[in-house]
Amino acid sequence: MPFASAIKQSIEVVTPDLIELRRDLHASPELSWHEDRTTDVVATWMDKLGVEHERLEGTGLVAEIGPEGGPIVALRADLDALPVDDTTSDPWRSTVPGVAHACGHDVHVSGLVGAAVALSQLHASQGLPSRVRLIFQPAEEVMPGGALRLLSSGVLKGVSRIYALHCDPSLDVGQVGLREGPITGASDRIQVMLSGRGGHTSRPHLTEDLTYALGSLVTQLPAVLSRRFDPRAGASLVWGSVHAGNAANVIPATGELSGTLRMLDAAAWHQAEHLVRGLIADIIEPFGVSADVTYVRGVPPVVNHFGATESLRRAVTDAIGPAAVAGTSQSLGGEDFAWYVEAVPGAMGRLGTRTPDGPTYDLHQGNLRVDERAIAVGATVLACAAVV
Repeated sequence: MPFASAIKQSIEVVTPDLIELRRDLHASPELSWHEDRTTDVVATWMDKLGVEHERLEGTGLVAEIGPEGGPIVALRADLDALPVDDTTSDPWRSTVPGVAHACGHDVHVSGLVGAAVALSQLHASQGLPSRVRLIFQPAEEVMPGGALRLLSSGVLKGVSRIYALHCDPSLDVGQVGLREGPITGASDRIQVMLSGRGGHTSRPHLTEDLTYALGSLVTQLPAVLSRRFDPRAGASLVWGSVHAGNAANVIPATGELSGTLRMLDAAAWHQAEHLVRGLIADIIEPFGVSADVTYVRGVPPVVNHFGATESLRRAVTDAIGPAAVAGTSQSLGGEDFAWYVEAVPGAMGRLGTRTPDGPTYDLHQGNLRVDERAIAVGATVLACAAVV
C-alpha cells in the first residue's frame, strides 16, 4: 500500500498523545447518551487538526477528511462507558463512581482520533484517494443502540463501505481477529412482570401461585426455545434477575424476571419476539396468572461482508504485517455496528489488547486492563483501511 509508510510514521509520532487521550477518557467515563465531555474532547482534537466536523444532536460527532465527491469510506468508534465500578488501581482509573470504560471504548475513540491525525496529514501532503467519514457514535451499550439514531439522520449518505474495530482481551496486542460472515450475535432484552391472586402458603389452592409460575417460566422457556429454534441458530436465553415476594409464608401477588436472548442467526432473530411472547402465554396459562411482557429488540448479528473483510485483511497486513491477522470465532455478544453493515458493506475486526504472557481479562468487568500499544495498532489499521 503506497500510503502505509506515511500512516505508520504519523501515528508513531502521535502515539504518546493518544495514550494520554485514552487515559483522560478512561478517568472521566460517561454513560450512554451523556457523552458530553467525551464529545467535547474529540471536537477539540478535530479543531486542532483542522478537520471538518459536526456535533450531532445530543452527543456524538461526525468528521470528514478528503476530497469532495465520489464514494465515502466510513470509520466508526463508540463513545460510551458502562455502569460498573472501576476496580483497578491504575493512576488513570475512573473518577466517576459506578461508571467505567469496561468495554474498551476509550481505546476505540483514541484509535479513531489517531486515524484522523494520520489521514489529515496524508491528505495535506499527498491527497487522499477518497473522502473519509469518521463516526464517533454515542450509546452503543444500550438497546437498541445509538447507531439507529445516526442512521436515521443520514450518517451513511454517500458511504460505500464502513469499518470498525472492537477490543478483544483474548487476543495479544498486535493481533487483529478477522472473520468473514457473522462475527457477533443478535441480542434482545426480555422483562416479564407476573401478577395474580396471592395468599397464605398454607392455602395455595386458593391463590394463583405466582412464585411457582415464575419458577416454571424460568426453567421452561429456555428449554422450550431450544426445541422451537433451529439448533444452528445458537439461541441462548439467560435470566439475569428473578424476584418475587419477601416472606416465606406468603404467596406474592407480583413477581418479575428479566434476561437476554441471544442467537447467532439473523433469520431466527427476526422470528424471536413473536415466538417468545406466545410461549410465555402458554407456560403460565395453567397457573391463572397474567403476564406483562416487555421485549426490547436489540441488535442483529454483525455480518462482515466478504469484500470489506478482505480489504480489512489487506489493511492489517500492510499496517502491522501478515502475522497480525488472526482467526476469530462468532460470539453471542451484541454490537450495534450490525445496523451499519445491514445498510452498506462493511467489516468489524477484533483488536488484540492482551499483553503477551499476561493475564486474560474479560469485557464488561471493572478490572479490565488493556495493553496500550493496541491504540497505535488500531489507529494504523483504521487509517490503512480507509485508503486500501
